[in-house]
Amino acid sequence: MTSADVVWAGLILAGAAFETYALRNARQGDTLSESTRRWFRVHTRAGAVAFGVSWAAFSLWYGWHILT
Repeated sequence: MTSADVVWAGLILAGAAFETYALRNARQGDTLSESTRRWFRVHTRAGAVAFGVSWAAFSLWYGWHILT
């Protein structure tokens, strides 16, 4: 295991721990999905389109990046 593996694992675990905490405390706006909706302002048409385009572009790029 490299030091990069340790750092990535730590980040993922920290994110998972905070998401678990956010789900358990049931406070509005704490989860990743609620924060993403707020950051992209998906309640507006422009925000929803921006999120959809960004998500699709990232998914395509990352899929291609990993598979090639």
